[in-house]
Amino acid sequence: MSDARAILSRLRRGEVPSVEDLRWFAEGLADGRVSDAQAGAFAMGVCRGDLGAEGRTALTLAMRDSGEVMGWGLDGPVVDKHSTGGVGDCVSLVLAPALAACGAYVPMISGRGLGHTGGTLDKLEAIPGVSTQIPQDVLPQIVAKAGCVIAGASARIAPADKRLYVVRDVTGTVESLDLITASILSKKLAEAPQALVLDVKLGSGAFMKTEGEARALAQALVETANAAGCKASALITDMSQPLASALGNAVEVDAAMRVLTGGEAGPLADLTAALGGQLLADAGLAPDAEAGAEQIRRVIAEGLAAERCGRMIAAQGGPTGFVDNWVRYLPEADVMHEVTARDEGFVTAIDGEALGLAVVALGGGRQVEHDVINPAVGLSGVIRLGAKVGRGTPLAMIHAAREDAARGAAQAVRAAITIGPKPAPLPALVRERITR
Repeated sequence: MSDARAILSRLRRGEVPSVEDLRWFAEGLADGRVSDAQAGAFAMGVCRGDLGAEGRTALTLAMRDSGEVMGWGLDGPVVDKHSTGGVGDCVSLVLAPALAACGAYVPMISGRGLGHTGGTLDKLEAIPGVSTQIPQDVLPQIVAKAGCVIAGASARIAPADKRLYVVRDVTGTVESLDLITASILSKKLAEAPQALVLDVKLGSGAFMKTEGEARALAQALVETANAAGCKASALITDMSQPLASALGNAVEVDAAMRVLTGGEAGPLADLTAALGGQLLADAGLAPDAEAGAEQIRRVIAEGLAAERCGRMIAAQGGPTGFVDNWVRYLPEADVMHEVTARDEGFVTAIDGEALGLAVVALGGGRQVEHDVINPAVGLSGVIRLGAKVGRGTPLAMIHAAREDAARGAAQAVRAAITIGPKPAPLPALVRERITR
């Protein structure tokens, strides 16, 4: 028989808990048999040791099975995507409807902003009327009708992770490869997807700052998901600058709609095609990732992805005519302030984390859990790496609620953008692809 003290004793001795131990502990997290002190000791023990591939998979499955695992009964593959977080990353808003237009079903369970990174739920809720808190029995109806949905996880999805996540946050045990992997995948696998693509961000705007960290996480996620029976691939992608030229909620929805409705070119469109292409190949809807990427581009160019987006927004309570005239519906900031360069040269570095924190300071993110977000604030027209600038060249447009907030953001933007005498090499958008 397992119990918390015996499991913690084994961890303290450097032993990997058994599958039965990990299942018992996950169930105890979900039903309250495990105390906060014991949960903290467990997280610290995992941080100090290494569960290994088998232990990591066992913990992931135990946390998944601590709640409900969804069933769909649909006539096509169920797929999803997860990003480890970046700035200007509104891929989900484009990718979900594009995948639906290609014949996949996408029940995308997403999160809110964390630290300097934006959250997909917060972005979608910038659209008037849209609800992301959808009853679990209603989700299949929306997925069947629109082909996709973007919603928050219900309390019945991976409750062990919800409990452990809070404990990790206050005990300094967030940065554990085993715990990060189990946290991400326990929720995603509870959707019962047949294929999953993981976007592991690397660079100044990401949580992973080095190639070694990003590769280790990508490999752990792919290996664990595959061991759990879900075909998974990962792309390590560049976050040395914002993905879109906009940071904030309404401004990122605008950026996504420009790609969806007009086929606007750029990194956002390119990464959407790369991630979607890999996912279509893994789901058996394309012969390979390159052909899948072409399918994604085609359904966007033909307006099929935008039509799916409109269905999803309407099904989630938003305006029925949003796709036709989204600018009419999105909130606008009271203050617009252009930030211009004071030096001549080339943009050689952009501190994406600093830009993200500037948006948080404007009110576009949360500094404490219960902060209310202002969906209208943020940055748009953010200059790109390698751009040649002179004195007075626009660096970004600030969307603010007050003049003093705009001035503070202007200082932060200038400090985050490095201008040098020579252009620096531009990093590849997709750094590495891990398929097993």
